[in-house]
Amino acid sequence: MAAHDDHFDSTSATWDEDPGKVRSAGQVAADIARRVPEAAGGRLLEYGAGTGLVTQALVGYLAPVAPIVLVDSSSGMRKVIEEKIVAGSLPEGSQVWDLDLSDAATPLPDERFDLVVASMVLHHVPDLATALGNLTELLLPGGHLAIADLDAEDGSFHAHLHDFDGHHGFVREDVATALREAGLDQVVIEDCHAIERDDQPYTVFLATARRP
Repeated sequence: MAAHDDHFDSTSATWDEDPGKVRSAGQVAADIARRVPEAAGGRLLEYGAGTGLVTQALVGYLAPVAPIVLVDSSSGMRKVIEEKIVAGSLPEGSQVWDLDLSDAATPLPDERFDLVVASMVLHHVPDLATALGNLTELLLPGGHLAIADLDAEDGSFHAHLHDFDGHHGFVREDVATALREAGLDQVVIEDCHAIERDDQPYTVFLATARRP
């Protein structure tokens, strides 16, 4: 994701001004809460959190216990999250981490979580297997991983990023296989919502799975 951090740094201050992004985050959070209600009252980590929009919405549904952890590689996004914590838009005591889970050499923290969320981030990660392995490792036994991401598309979604080297969305069956290979069970993948860009809809799925 580091190759795209300049883009996210430059857009972070105005990210939440896009009603479509706010609406999409709310839909993802609502679907996660519907799919894994047993995560209510547990520990939450969001990977690739951006400005924290999904976590903000999840707080209302699942009332996670403190400290919530939000992870992003963009310093601009982390700055917005920190400002939201100070302002009270995110719960007091929330933590902001710079942690690259796409790197197999990254040492993982000792903390473990009941729910780990990754919304619209994994298509930016070339090594999906490593990222999924690390996300799984951060789960407590019985904890859930929730991934919202693009269905396979023609490459036009990231046409504005000249150095994009990630995935042009995913085939759902491949995601299900990768989740099982990461050691997860109870894999379910369903429609979530669609993103309109240049008059073209891009569908987004929600995959949930449990660490046995």
